[in-house]
Amino acid sequence: MLQKLKYYLKEILLFTIILLVFANALSIYKSFDLNKQNLSLRKITLLHNNEYVQNDTKPLLVHFWATWCPTCRVEAPNIQYLSKYYEVLTIAVKSGSDKEIQVWMDENKYDFNVVNDSSSLIASNYKIGVFPTSLIYDKNKSLVFSDVGYTSTWGLFLRMWWATL
Repeated sequence: MLQKLKYYLKEILLFTIILLVFANALSIYKSFDLNKQNLSLRKITLLHNNEYVQNDTKPLLVHFWATWCPTCRVEAPNIQYLSKYYEVLTIAVKSGSDKEIQVWMDENKYDFNVVNDSSSLIASNYKIGVFPTSLIYDKNKSLVFSDVGYTSTWGLFLRMWWATL
């Protein structure tokens, strides 16, 4: 019995490692197409016409997501947590009206900064083709990390910390 348990645990561990390697390789491959230029969003209008102005002394996470994206829903708590410690700007792509996005935010008790990119214009400028996608810029607004797909809270937290150095 113990031998069977060891066998199954070994198989599960091997499968998990292969899945993680594949997911990271896919993220790296998908990130090749992203716009690698310095950040150009200095001022932008958030939901309800509030204006967001970049803080030029801190790194910034720009997170592209959608309310209809299942992976984005799983990652949203990570973004919420990170927004309490770092500068975060999220771009909701083709997710409905400002009101619909705000209802989704309220239902999930999220309060991070959101831009409604209903026409996908901003996402197109950054060549975003997969959701979620996270771009991390240092204090000089140079791109230092990009992640395509799900990223853990700690993965995002460590990348943001690294961008502060």
